[in-house]
Amino acid sequence: MNRFAEELLRWFDHHGRKDLPWQHPRDAYRVWLSEIMLQQTQVVTVIGYFQRFVERLPTLRDLAAADEDTVLALWSGLGYYRRARFLHRAAQLCVEQHGGELPRDLDALMALPGIGRSTAGAILAQAHGLRFPILDGNVKRVLTRYHGIAGFPGESAIEKRLWQHADEHTPAVRTADYTQAIMDLGATVCVRSRPACLLCPQAATCVAHRDGLTAVLPTVKPGKKIPTRSVAMLLLRDAKGRVLLERRGPVGVWSGLWSLPEAADADSAPGAAAALARVRAADPLPAFVHVFSHYKLDVSPILFDHATPLKRASDGAERRWCAPGDLAALGLPAPVRTLLDHLPEITP
Repeated sequence: MNRFAEELLRWFDHHGRKDLPWQHPRDAYRVWLSEIMLQQTQVVTVIGYFQRFVERLPTLRDLAAADEDTVLALWSGLGYYRRARFLHRAAQLCVEQHGGELPRDLDALMALPGIGRSTAGAILAQAHGLRFPILDGNVKRVLTRYHGIAGFPGESAIEKRLWQHADEHTPAVRTADYTQAIMDLGATVCVRSRPACLLCPQAATCVAHRDGLTAVLPTVKPGKKIPTRSVAMLLLRDAKGRVLLERRGPVGVWSGLWSLPEAADADSAPGAAAALARVRAADPLPAFVHVFSHYKLDVSPILFDHATPLKRASDGAERRWCAPGDLAALGLPAPVRTLLDHLPEITP
């Protein structure tokens, strides 16, 4: 075992996280689910989603057999919903091609939707103890600082160097613990801003710590201005308190989720609402901004109470009037769910 791994495992034995829900038991399905959920999301947020997900879908076969609405409803609020659809499709492929189990082969895992090299390595290392390196965001930050590597880690040449270091540090024994340890180090000590170098087991040999570079490494991605788009969301609510929802198309943000009908702006909202129901006066609600990775969405919600459904806007595969009690079973974008949860009481 190399010195880096020895020091890290010694630290992990005293300070590592050993009570995460996907560690008990640490099987391939639970490791895979946690790895997908943890992409772009912090552990503290993921824990509750993970527990609800495995309570409802405890095995890979259960996930494969579930309908998409169930999967998206369990995922609702985690964002990056393509992850959930890839997870669902990969489970179905495992049933069709791998006997209902995740394969124990790197290439076969990487052939499944949504599983890249790092996720595949994490599954094989943590669930089976096999010697495969990982390179998620936390590990990139640790290795970039430890080796003093300048340049944006997402660039292919930099990433190639980081993979080489990840491989050379990964031990052949206690591989599962080492994999968790290096993720823990990045998540709890070698954090993005103000890392706790005095608590780090690698501080004595870390280039960034030695040269005072922890504030500039990893090199940030070259920035670009994020555009802003505007939309009016139409809240058509009938006398029973039901709200009209529409399933979004297969492409674009929130694809496949249930959301609210939309109009280009507040001026065109009454006309768009009238095409779906007989409506009374519009009641604007407080506007808000939702930030995606590549743009900001400026949302103007407009409430139309006591709407009367039109026949052409009746329930169907892509449109439905939903009572408040039915919303939990649907995949809804987080801002839409929040908006619906905080609607004012219906007026007489």
